[in-house]
Amino acid sequence: MSTETENPTKPYLMTVNGQGISADTYFEVLNPSTQEIVGLAPQSNQQDVDAAVAAAKTAFPTWSSTPHEERVALCQQIVTLIKNNSEALATLITQEQGKPLNGLGSRWEIGGACAWAEYTASLNLGVKVLQDNEEGRLELHRKPLGVVASITPWNFPVLIAIWHIMPALVTGNTVVIKPSPYTPLSTLKLVELMNQVLPPGVVNTVAGEDTNENSVGQLLSSHPDVRKVVFTGSTATGKSIMRSAADSMKRLTLELGGNDAGIVLPDADPNAIAEGLFWGAFINNGQTCAALKRLYVHDSIHDDVCDALVEFAKQVPYGDGMDEGSILGPLCTPFQFEKVSRLVSEAAIKGKVHLGGTAANGQFFPPTIISGLKNGDSLVDEEQFGPALPIIRYTDIEDAIQAANDSSSGLGGSVWSSDTQAAADVAKRLECGSVWINRHGMIQPNAPFGGVKSSGLGVEFGEEGLAEYTDIQVVFN
Repeated sequence: MSTETENPTKPYLMTVNGQGISADTYFEVLNPSTQEIVGLAPQSNQQDVDAAVAAAKTAFPTWSSTPHEERVALCQQIVTLIKNNSEALATLITQEQGKPLNGLGSRWEIGGACAWAEYTASLNLGVKVLQDNEEGRLELHRKPLGVVASITPWNFPVLIAIWHIMPALVTGNTVVIKPSPYTPLSTLKLVELMNQVLPPGVVNTVAGEDTNENSVGQLLSSHPDVRKVVFTGSTATGKSIMRSAADSMKRLTLELGGNDAGIVLPDADPNAIAEGLFWGAFINNGQTCAALKRLYVHDSIHDDVCDALVEFAKQVPYGDGMDEGSILGPLCTPFQFEKVSRLVSEAAIKGKVHLGGTAANGQFFPPTIISGLKNGDSLVDEEQFGPALPIIRYTDIEDAIQAANDSSSGLGGSVWSSDTQAAADVAKRLECGSVWINRHGMIQPNAPFGGVKSSGLGVEFGEEGLAEYTDIQVVFN
């Protein structure tokens, strides 16, 4: 198993048509824990994007006609490569994203990437017979689209890259991926590994910071030879991608922002649910689309839930992700640190801070729990995407359901109770794409995942997610 770390002064390369390609200019990628340079990433330009898309377009006819079993075998080889380089990839994620190696950190992310890749490779949509009788035979075929553009965020740079790339490969598409400028290195390394086994041009990379003169994501999402864009990130950027995709009628899968609500019913045991609540809210330091962002707790157990959460949170160490003892790390970006700091400062004026509330050194922000807020307060209404959980008191379940649904987002939700049937009855009334009972955010590769309202378009995972990388053709015999 490789444990080699990269030279921070060494420029990373794009991969285009199976070859490492240098850029005219590079930008620094910083460690959010230390602000030290992790590596130099390529600043792609229009020519680089055109070359990557052209390589993918050229590779498509051969890759799409490759037998399904051969494509699956190559995908399985990719999983082996990831496993053999797991420690190096995990270390790179920690250095550029900040999350710890341990806990639900970068090693866990790599494990999840392997599990998702393996499961996705096991799927096969096949031919569906719609009719076969004396009136004729109707077959529904799934055909690959062509070049897929993948644009990924900074919170799970390898895992989400796998979510985008593997279903594209299994269904016979080719890919150009553009990672976040905050965490490009692990994705560049991942695709470099993939190209050890894939034919040239099947998966390619571009990268870059967005400037007024150059937005690599915009160049990619508007490219006339791209047939589909799959994007994970903010709702605002998702809307921009929809606009740029309209002229060429690109297919879209958009997994966008969430402001997930949880409702704790009065029969819940505060001590029993504290750990689940904490990790539902604070996984990846709260920097997760489907994290628990606001919690509605019945008046009769409100104070006990606050106390139980605080006691659990006090036991969770945070610090530099390279420290084997850290379980939570820093916020990844300066923008996110400033946003969380602002929202917590505003909340502290109106509410009661039970834990945290004050920024630490650098981009570190401690787990923060605040009660006494309501809908209309900024920490409740805005997606904080960080380690700050508002707890809202309620007395009537109808009011709680209405408040939970009073959001333009609709990604995930949860209900917590000792009576699972009562919880399920409430859960089905929440306006969200996924809902959990006595847990939150635990997505699975065999369960379709996507949002309603402004939280997205389409789904990922499972056969339903795989189908989104295909066009339907019905053959009438």
